[in-house]
Amino acid sequence: MRNKKKVVIAMSGGVDSSVAVKLLTKKNYKCLGIFLHFWQEEAGFKKKLILNPVENKCCSAKALLDARRVCQKIGINLYTLNFRRDFKKKVVDNFLNEYKSGRTPNPCVRCNKFVKLGLLIKKARKLGYDRVASGHYARLKKIGHEYKLYRAKDKAKDQSYFLYNLDQSQLKHLLFPLGEYKKEDIRKIARKYKLAVAEKKDSQEICFIPGKNHNNFLKRHLKLKSGLIKTMDDKTVGRHHGLPLYTIGQRRGVEIGGIGPFYVLKCDYKTNTLYVADDNHDPLLYSDKLIAKNVNWISGKEPKLPLACAAVIRYRHKPTKCIISPFDKGGKEGFILKRKLDEVNYYNKYLVKFSKPQRAITPGQSVVFYRRDEVLGGGIIN
Repeated sequence: MRNKKKVVIAMSGGVDSSVAVKLLTKKNYKCLGIFLHFWQEEAGFKKKLILNPVENKCCSAKALLDARRVCQKIGINLYTLNFRRDFKKKVVDNFLNEYKSGRTPNPCVRCNKFVKLGLLIKKARKLGYDRVASGHYARLKKIGHEYKLYRAKDKAKDQSYFLYNLDQSQLKHLLFPLGEYKKEDIRKIARKYKLAVAEKKDSQEICFIPGKNHNNFLKRHLKLKSGLIKTMDDKTVGRHHGLPLYTIGQRRGVEIGGIGPFYVLKCDYKTNTLYVADDNHDPLLYSDKLIAKNVNWISGKEPKLPLACAAVIRYRHKPTKCIISPFDKGGKEGFILKRKLDEVNYYNKYLVKFSKPQRAITPGQSVVFYRRDEVLGGGIIN
């Protein structure tokens, strides 16, 4: 029988995962720290030798050193696992393919599902550990035979948005020790136990993109084609540098000298045209509905529809009342389009209608459904 008190914890070298492992050891869990190596971009080549690889912030040499110092302080072992290939395939390649196809993806959602948590659960079980813990701010409860996911106590740090894609087979192996704490409490605990990372700053960027050079990363990995920038009345106002560099509602980066500012309304990939408006509240930036695809229900079962709940259309977006209904493709009530694809058995489409129009609903982003603090599920905006 597996020891339920044996836990593998994903150590990132940050204050959150460091305090998470300290909290677990205080509850007499036997912890094993695992530091994950993800893919990092190669900066250049010379005679087949890699020159100055760009470190992934999640697994830099500094992050590993910090994780090692914390584990030594607490008194647990730290090992490393190489997830580079899986991370590149499941996260980075998908990220680039989505941008190439005109969608704006959220790589953290896929990473949690397929790599950082999903793959680590499989590796941990092979090592004889039944549980995996992380420094995510979210709460998990077992009610009856079902595992339910909730927002964290600290709403400002809540990360349940990035976890909606997990299923029951994964949730039953997870622990989120920070769910009942505020961020300031976590730093106080780190100081109390003299953890070296107590004052370490949080990282808010995509880990595999160096600095804040999001567009430069896309320029290095995608073939971009310049084209016209037009208003909706077909007036040409400039040229863009490649449609994948722009997203709905964006202002920054729409560089049109002498006039503006302009906001992105639409990217027309058929004509390679970027459509913009000079009004931040242009009606075309708003919609009261969207179609969600690839929907995952946390319970593993589709709820009774139509469903009244709240939806979040991007991280830190304010939850908005909505009604979820089956996506009616051909006019026949109750029709749900389903097809087999990749790692998930079935992908569904649902119509999400909001109580009031939402600004900049962006294809490729995740829409997550909540009932008060409970995460019901979510999907990808079509």
